[in-house]
Amino acid sequence: MLHLHPHWKAVLLPVFWTVLLIAAVAVAGVFLPDGGASSIALLVIGGVALVLFFWLAFAPFIVWRSTHFVFTNERVLLREGVFSREQRDIPLARVNDVASKQSLLERLLGCGTLTVESAGERGQSVLKDIPKVVAVQKAVYQLVEADHERRTLDGEEMRQIMRERGTPDEPAK
Repeated sequence: MLHLHPHWKAVLLPVFWTVLLIAAVAVAGVFLPDGGASSIALLVIGGVALVLFFWLAFAPFIVWRSTHFVFTNERVLLREGVFSREQRDIPLARVNDVASKQSLLERLLGCGTLTVESAGERGQSVLKDIPKVVAVQKAVYQLVEADHERRTLDGEEMRQIMRERGTPDEPAK
């Protein structure tokens, strides 16, 4: 039903670092005088900028891209990690509560934190930077309700099952 990545605000800092590092290398290329020592200095500045780029921009972008929040009609799937992977599947039947929280900045950006509380030993799953968190909360609640209705038998269905098993409709008195 829903397949989400964390909100785009998570990539603002990597974009900032990318622009800053490109600007630093460009400024060094413009202001360093031509010559042997300045070429080596420019290579060193470029190398440092490349290392910083991978550390401050590329790695956080890959983490953002490899984080998945998937909401199906049967379960909530959480996938995080690049080299080591953390995965969690929560059946909708086990979801007890779905809550959202937003700061003022998150309200302005349209994101927030979604907390999915489930029965079991791990209890709560806190999903940060969920885009359109209020709409996602409502959608998850509707999925949980639909799953509950699908798993619940009404009176006529129960009587039909009891007839098929040869059990009388009325309990013995």
